Amino acid sequence: MTLIGQPLRFIATAMLVLFAVAGPTAAQTPATATATDSASPHYLADRLAAIRDHSAALIEEVPNLPGDFARVAASFAAGAEGHGGVGRVILGFVLCLVAGLAVEWLARRGAARLRERLQTAAIRNVGDRLKRIGIETGVEAAALLGFAVGTLGVLLWHNWPVVLRESGISLLLALLGLRLALLMLTVVLRPHDGAARSLAVIELAVPAARFWLHYLGGFVGWFLFGWAVIQALRVLGMPKPGLQLLAYLMGIGLVAIAVAIIWRRPVPAPSAESGPGSNAGRWTASILAVVMWLIWTASAMMIFWFLVVAIALPIAIRVGHEAARHVMRPVDNDDGTQGTVSVASVFVEQGLRAALIVGGIWVLLWGWNLDVGALAGQETGFSKLVRGGLHALIILLAADLAWSLLKALADNALVRAQAAEGLDAEETRRRGRIRTLLPIGRNILFVVLVVMAGLMALASLGVEIGPLIASASVIGVAIGFGAQTIVRDIISGVFYMLDDAFRVGEYIQSGSYKGNVESFSLRSVKLRHQRGPLFTIPFGTLGAVQNMSRDWVMVKDQIGITYDSDVDKAKKLIKQIGIELAADPDLAPKILQPLKMQGIEQFGEYSINIRMKMMTKPGEQFVIRRRANAMIKKAFDENGIKFAFPTVQLAGGSKKDGDTAEAEAAIAAQRMMKPKPKAAE
Repeated sequence: MTLIGQPLRFIATAMLVLFAVAGPTAAQTPATATATDSASPHYLADRLAAIRDHSAALIEEVPNLPGDFARVAASFAAGAEGHGGVGRVILGFVLCLVAGLAVEWLARRGAARLRERLQTAAIRNVGDRLKRIGIETGVEAAALLGFAVGTLGVLLWHNWPVVLRESGISLLLALLGLRLALLMLTVVLRPHDGAARSLAVIELAVPAARFWLHYLGGFVGWFLFGWAVIQALRVLGMPKPGLQLLAYLMGIGLVAIAVAIIWRRPVPAPSAESGPGSNAGRWTASILAVVMWLIWTASAMMIFWFLVVAIALPIAIRVGHEAARHVMRPVDNDDGTQGTVSVASVFVEQGLRAALIVGGIWVLLWGWNLDVGALAGQETGFSKLVRGGLHALIILLAADLAWSLLKALADNALVRAQAAEGLDAEETRRRGRIRTLLPIGRNILFVVLVVMAGLMALASLGVEIGPLIASASVIGVAIGFGAQTIVRDIISGVFYMLDDAFRVGEYIQSGSYKGNVESFSLRSVKLRHQRGPLFTIPFGTLGAVQNMSRDWVMVKDQIGITYDSDVDKAKKLIKQIGIELAADPDLAPKILQPLKMQGIEQFGEYSINIRMKMMTKPGEQFVIRRRANAMIKKAFDENGIKFAFPTVQLAGGSKKDGDTAEAEAAIAAQRMMKPKPKAAE
């Protein structure tokens, strides 16, 4: 969740709470709204009385339920009497199913070759994966459409009464809905072993995928079966209290399936789910499922739909996030490395989240029978707040989507701009400049986007942002005076970037600080010393910068040889070593000018100092110089050229003893002539 997503989630939650608190009053017509407002202190008592009356009506309907079923059976028999009886009608319904299955078989037979080609096609990128998923889903949907055309066509061909025809259509629609749900679950979960597992939209193990397919399919199937039965019984003449009571009784099956899912769902780490906390969570979820059924049976639909959206929306957002990230994952490269995340995947992920949030609010409005058009025409405080909240939500959704796309573009550009071998100097400089400037530009863009989205959201909520901007300007000036150092650091950093003084990865030195540039912020740069310490230096105190990683490096060395050495021979050897270094395939790309001797630098007390130089790429001079020194030492030893070093010669014989005695006498005389230090007072 991004930083823009935090206020977005807050606005969405606030909208749900706002609808829950004030939604009933806003749904009223102007005439009834006045009456409701005048009796608002008794609103809770009126709701409790309505719940009590509803419960009493259901209890009174229990003894009448067998009679209602008898009347429904009589109505069905009467409708079937003119068309061969009940058995003939059931046979006709079976024929509808057979016709639908036959058309579906033909559709699958016609798409068999296409399915074979899809199974052998290679997946080289995300587009290939999406194309295969889409085509396979389309083939299955086409087969299911053939089943629908066959069943409904034969059903409409029968000259049945309206009562039987509508009942049959309800049952067939429920069957089609169940098969469509199973189709989508199969595409999403891929619960079967094989190569097609890689095409699953959600990454789950095979046992977990089968669990969710069976239990979610059972939940959807029971719900659709109950809906079809209720619709058929309504057409056949069952009264409304009986339909409500039967619906509530069938709702117990949904609660049972939900509780089974809560307690039997597979978990990735059983050890983490075996403690008392996990059982407490399961008990809480089970009790919540029962409470929601009780709220539904009490006909407190405002609270019911609020709980449905409040519980289902976070789960849907999380599942959608994981599904979008998995199905849009990059395909591995040929060398086995993972590819970069595309901008399209970010667009799908964030767009899906925005669609789910808007869909959750739409479900809430639909469940509460709120007319958005009528609400927009009102000028009450609640209507203005609702309009402002919707506008703020749209603004934050758009800002969050824009930031996610821009961040993905920047991240992909940074990945492509990483240093690599075999690049020319111009491309290396360009990539280094991108790695330097892009993070700073991304941070600045984020701040600008957050400020603009926040101001627009506040303006849509009715907040006057003019005084707010003026106050922010005054506060900004005050902060600027109080934080001159920070402002100086930021401005200095901007000019360093404009001057292209250094880039990420370059080795620089400023005063007593030196190291490789690791990263930037708005006010400081981080230098990593070669021994490990990390320096964080504000731009304002950085001063003059010595960049040691630009263009080229001139290496100049000086060595001393003895006076009896052959200087011309040493020059030839050094030149030959330079040629050999330039011919080395590992070192040749790093050497810009080969090693050569410039001549005699000076005559020392005990050596002839000769000077050498070569030009290399920045940062490569150390390895090349060490190799050159080793080769020079070996070549000089083999050719009789000696390195000079200080020596002391001592004469031998009796003369040595006399000279030593004279030297010692002279030293003793000098010591006697020195003035003695005064004693400390």
